[in-house]
Amino acid sequence: MFKHFAASLTLAALAAGASAQTIGQTTGQQTAGAQPVAQPVAQWQVGSATLSGVPEIPADVREAVQRYQNSRAAQFEDWLPDGSMLIATRFGATQQLHHVAKPGATRTQVTFGAEPIASATVIPGTDRFVMTRDTGGDEWFQLYTRGLTGTAQQLTQAGTRNGSPVFSKDGSLLAWARATKGSAAYTILGVDPKAGGTPRTLYQADGAVAPADIAPDKSRLIFVRSLSNREDQLFELDLATGKARRIAPKAEAAVYESPRYLPGGKKIIAISDRGNDTRQLVEIDLATGAQVVLTPGLTWDVESYDLTDDGRVLAYAVNEDGFSRVVVQDRITRRALPQPTLPKGVLTALKFSPDGKQLAIGLTSATSAGDVWSWDVDGGELTRWTTSELGDLDPAQLAEPELIRFKSFDGLSVPAFVYRPKGVPAGTRTPVIIDIHGGPEAQTRPIWNYGAQYFADVLKATVILPNVRGSDGYGKRYLNLDNAEKREDSVKDIGALLNWIGQQPNLDASRVAVYGQSYGGYMSLAVMTHYSDRLVGGVERYGISNWITFLENTEAYRRDNRRAEYGDERDPKMRAVLQRVSPITNVDRIKKPMLVMQGANDPRVPQLESDQVVEKLRANGNETWYVLFADEGHGFLKKPNNDLRREVETVFLRRLFEQQPAR
Repeated sequence: MFKHFAASLTLAALAAGASAQTIGQTTGQQTAGAQPVAQPVAQWQVGSATLSGVPEIPADVREAVQRYQNSRAAQFEDWLPDGSMLIATRFGATQQLHHVAKPGATRTQVTFGAEPIASATVIPGTDRFVMTRDTGGDEWFQLYTRGLTGTAQQLTQAGTRNGSPVFSKDGSLLAWARATKGSAAYTILGVDPKAGGTPRTLYQADGAVAPADIAPDKSRLIFVRSLSNREDQLFELDLATGKARRIAPKAEAAVYESPRYLPGGKKIIAISDRGNDTRQLVEIDLATGAQVVLTPGLTWDVESYDLTDDGRVLAYAVNEDGFSRVVVQDRITRRALPQPTLPKGVLTALKFSPDGKQLAIGLTSATSAGDVWSWDVDGGELTRWTTSELGDLDPAQLAEPELIRFKSFDGLSVPAFVYRPKGVPAGTRTPVIIDIHGGPEAQTRPIWNYGAQYFADVLKATVILPNVRGSDGYGKRYLNLDNAEKREDSVKDIGALLNWIGQQPNLDASRVAVYGQSYGGYMSLAVMTHYSDRLVGGVERYGISNWITFLENTEAYRRDNRRAEYGDERDPKMRAVLQRVSPITNVDRIKKPMLVMQGANDPRVPQLESDQVVEKLRANGNETWYVLFADEGHGFLKKPNNDLRREVETVFLRRLFEQQPAR
C-alpha cells in the first residue's frame, strides 16, 4: 500500500505541473484533409510507468478506482499433511502465500516478496512446499523450496524458465520442465527436494514437454508434448533407461490434460477430446492405448478433476456454458456420492486432502472475488474456509451478467456475457464497451470481473464480453473456426455484435468502444481497422499488431505452438495472409483515438508490437495514448500498476463517451 501511496503522490505532483518531458510525435490534432503535423506529445513518469500523450488523472477517478481495486481473492494452492491449507492472496501490492490452519482461521502470511507468487505445491509428507515466481513479469519462472517459516532456497538456474512441478507419492522425487532463452528445446529435470543436490536430466526434447505424474514405484513418468492448443501427445518415460514411449500413437489428434497414473500403474486417467467434440474424462490403457470414457453423454467440457490416492473417489467439474458444476462419484462403481451444493460461479481449485476425506473447492463468481470451501466426502458437509473482502463494494449493488447469444455473418450462434449498469432510468441508452478475451483459445466466464463491474458503475456503460469463434469451452469445432486463413472471421463476429447492439433499445450504438488484451488486443486493433466508423475508439493492452514480427520475436520456447494456431510465417503463402490481416498493414483505416498499454518484460507479445503501432498511429495524426510499465510482463500483476492502468482507461473512455452526444 505504501508503494501505491507513493505512486499517487508522484502522479498528483506531475498532474499539478511537475517537470514532464515531451517527444516529437504526432497527435490527432489536424485539420480535415490536411497532412498530419508533428505535435509534441507529453511524456511523464508514475512509478515504473511511462505515460505518453496521457492527460492529468482527476482525483475523483483515483478515488473511484480504489473502490473497485481493493477487492481480494483467496486462491487454494494445496493441502498440508495436518489438514490445513496454503492459499494465495494479496495483502499489499502482490499476491503472496498464506497459511490457513482451519476453517475461518486467520490468514497467516508466509511469503513477503516484491514479486507475486505464481503457484505452490506441497512436498508430500512434509510441511514444506515448492513455489514458483518470476521477476517483473518476465515469465522466466524459478522454483524455490521453503517451509511455513524460514527462507526460500532456489532450486533452479537463473535465466531459465521452469514449470510443471510434480512429485512422487513419497515426496522423494520432484520432476519439472525447463526451457532456456533462444531455444525451442525443453528438458525434464529431477531432484530429491528433501536431500537437495544438483538436479539430473531425465529427458530432453525439441519441443514443449511437461511432466504430468510419476508412477507409484518411481520407475516411470508420464509427460505431455504440446504441439498446439488443439493437439497433445502422451508419452511414458522409463526413468532408468531415459527412453520415452508414445502412448496410443495411432489415435487421432487430440488434447490431453492432467494425465495421472491409476492404482497399479497400468492405466492412466486424463481429460481428452479424443473421438469427441468436447472434452471428456477418460481412462487409457498404457499397453494398448484403448480408451474408456468415464463421463459419457456430456455435451460440455470436463474442465478439471481430482482423484483420491487410492483411486476410489473421483471429483470432476463440468464447464456448462461458462458456469462450473462439480460432481463427486465412486470411480469403480460410477455411483454418485453426496454432491456439494455450491454458489453459482466458476471453479478455481479442486483437490482432495492427502487422506482423501476432504475435497478443497475454490470458487469465484460475478459478485465474489473468490474463496475456498471444503467438502466432507463421507459426511456430506460443505465448510467455508475463507471469506474474502470486496473492499468498499456492496455485493447487492453489483451487476449480474446476462448470458445472451447473437447470430454472426454466417449464421453461427455466438455467446456473450452482458453487464448492464444498475440504477439507470428506464429507456436510457447506455454507452457500450466490447471487451474481447485473449488466448485466442480462452473463454470469458462469469468470474469476479471487477473491470466490467467498475465500468458499468462508474461510466454507466453496458459491458459486453463475447466468446467469438475460436473460444474455448464450446467444443473443438467452434475452437477451430478462426484458424490460420480464417483469422478475420472472428473479427466479423464483432461486426455482427455491432449489428445486435444497434437493435437494442437500451444501448447507444453511437457510443461503442472496443477493448481487449493480448489476442484480445489484436482483436481490438483489427476491429478498429474494420469498423472504425462505428466506434468511438479502442483500448488495447499488449496486443499483436504485426503477425510476422510477433511470430519472429515471441520467445522461442512458445513460437512453434503459436505457429500451429496462427500460421507459419516462414511459408510464403501463409506469410502473405498474415501480412494482409495484420493491423499494422491496415492501420490507416483507424480514424478514432486509441489507448495502448504494454509491459516491457513481456515474453509473449514483445514491446515492439505496441511501439510500432503507436508510432504508425501517431504518424497518421491519430490521437494515441501509450502507457509502458517497466516492471511488468504479459499482464499487470502489481497493484499500483493495475490501479494506474484503470485510472488511465477511465479518463480515456469517459472522454470518448462524453465527446459523442448520447442518442
